[in-house]
Amino acid sequence: MQWSTFIAITLGYSMYYVCRTGLNVVKKPIMDAGILDATQLGLISSALLFTYAIGKLVNGFLADHSNIKRFMATGLLLSTIANVVVGLLGLITVKTMTISITLFYLVFAVMWAINGWSQSMGAPPSVVALSRWCAKSNRGTFYGFWSLSHNLGEGLSFVFVGAVVAMSAWYYGLIGAAVAGLIGIIIIIFMLHDSPEAMGMPPVAVLAGEEQQEEAQKQKSVGKAQLGVLKNPYVWILALASAFMYVSRYAVNGWGVPFLQEKGFDLDHASYIIAINAIFGIIGTACSGWISDTLFKGNRYIPAITAGLLEIIALVMFAYGGSAVWINILAMVIFGVAIGILICFLGGLMVVDIVPREASGAALGVVGVASYAGAGLQDIISGHLIDANKVLISAAGEPDLYRYDFSAALQLWIAAAAASLALMIYIYIHTKRRPQSQA
Repeated sequence: MQWSTFIAITLGYSMYYVCRTGLNVVKKPIMDAGILDATQLGLISSALLFTYAIGKLVNGFLADHSNIKRFMATGLLLSTIANVVVGLLGLITVKTMTISITLFYLVFAVMWAINGWSQSMGAPPSVVALSRWCAKSNRGTFYGFWSLSHNLGEGLSFVFVGAVVAMSAWYYGLIGAAVAGLIGIIIIIFMLHDSPEAMGMPPVAVLAGEEQQEEAQKQKSVGKAQLGVLKNPYVWILALASAFMYVSRYAVNGWGVPFLQEKGFDLDHASYIIAINAIFGIIGTACSGWISDTLFKGNRYIPAITAGLLEIIALVMFAYGGSAVWINILAMVIFGVAIGILICFLGGLMVVDIVPREASGAALGVVGVASYAGAGLQDIISGHLIDANKVLISAAGEPDLYRYDFSAALQLWIAAAAASLALMIYIYIHTKRRPQSQA
């Protein structure tokens, strides 16, 4: 049951990601078709991220009290519906012209905001499942491998959705993402289990020999444990560090393909290069929890700081390394490994380590609301900076074509990565010891 639950949350959450990141692949075709510009697409992306941020906090607290199978399946169903609606509406808009661009833009923004809220119903029940089913001694290892769902979903989105768009049209890419969502729903329904207690067994701490039955029955109330999370200053520092990391993460995932196209790559090659970031993130994510559990005895700070340095190096290479294919590929390899490690640590494991098991969803919610608020602000600011520095290159009387200058946006992304690293160093200096888990 533990392994079935682990597989369900890993594959199920990867399908969540396909339903979220398909938009990143279709941005450039939508811009080239003159349907929406970069500012509008940035606002649509931020609509998802802002509702996701708020939902991550609310649903993190709710997930601690919920039946996680129903909770997670419901969120993915709503996300699937949002993708289908936007894809079909785009098809009607382009093919029949019976829907105005303004109406399409408004509906797109509303549906993507709904998609953001439904997306926030994926990670909290997954982390609650890990807390309910995994012992302290191997939680980092399971958490690291579960975090592969981010990379699997992003990689599948760029490769699968990118291929669908290249063969047909951008709106079919969103419909293809919805098909992936349906597969995820089926996996969650048939393979995810709520908790050992719900299946007639003792709590995982008793099963692992970490507590006696009597100790497990004296656990804190969920409400008091969640209040303790909100009062813990280290939770908020980690949340802010994660927010800055998510700025650069979502900048590359959201704008990396258009940036490479401005360098001269076509859509297929640009999508594949950005997909390398997600694929190599698997290595960083898979190794991070196991390495910290075994080599660093549960201390996450040293590998996290190392990954932060690699993230900055990769961003500088990506921004200023030119258009040579090998440089851009190497940059995405390094960036993928670094972000894979940081998603595991800053994105949840470090904060889950320092809170009670009963409040793991709440802790993830605090980190999530900060992370995706940062990612949402990034989309708005990046879209504005890119539009503000575009240059008209088409001749008079021809359709408007622009060259987009990403310089200012790239500086923002690098600065955010540096801020995240600085906060990690700050908290490491002020602890000087392994965080003692209360879970």
